[in-house]
Amino acid sequence: MDDLDPLALPMRPPTSARPLLGLTVLVVEDSRFASEALRLLCLRSGARIRRADCLKSAHRHLQVYSPAVAIIDIGLRDGCGADLIEELAQAQPRTSVVLGMSGDPDGRRIAMHAGADGFLEKPVLSLSNFQETILSHLPDERQPAGPRPISSEQVNPDPIAYQDDLAHMADIIDNAKDERTLDYVTQFLAGVARSAQDDAILQAVTQLEERRANGKPSGSAMSQLAGLVQERLEQKIAM
Repeated sequence: MDDLDPLALPMRPPTSARPLLGLTVLVVEDSRFASEALRLLCLRSGARIRRADCLKSAHRHLQVYSPAVAIIDIGLRDGCGADLIEELAQAQPRTSVVLGMSGDPDGRRIAMHAGADGFLEKPVLSLSNFQETILSHLPDERQPAGPRPISSEQVNPDPIAYQDDLAHMADIIDNAKDERTLDYVTQFLAGVARSAQDDAILQAVTQLEERRANGKPSGSAMSQLAGLVQERLEQKIAM
């Protein structure tokens, strides 16, 4: 259970107000908006957070320290997060808590099949759900002593992080030449739009996915989606 982070302070016991105190959480997530939500949840819970935005970066982190908790998005730009879940679930010593995360309806099945201890469904905004999902897989000695109030708090990530995600997607859309890249674009935008409650982009992604699934021409749907992304970015410039 001990973190092997050379920069970590000695592990402190959790409290009812900060039930994850003393833990280091590795978040493997390519969305800055989703990462910002998890950063706020860790901050409220007392946990330290490290972020990797791809599988390659995650492996670099894991060469330096061993986090107590790993939260891994299923859809990453350089591969499937399920591969890392399986790797950590089978490693010795094993990461204490390995969680999958996705907004895809099939994400839970993929994560659990790979060996995840649990699953977080995007958007991950509820403090109590975040804490309970992790605590339910920790041993008794890492549980906070005494009664613990269940918080109704939800975090609100900085909208600028959403704009950063859209700018990243705009660059990828401009150079999207193959089906795999389009898969990544739709998966990423569906998740981040759901988290940011951007119904227009989520609907455009859904329409694009339906046309592709049915073998219909998707050029107009892709153009509509790209136009919405650009519109959001222009709104930021106007502000």
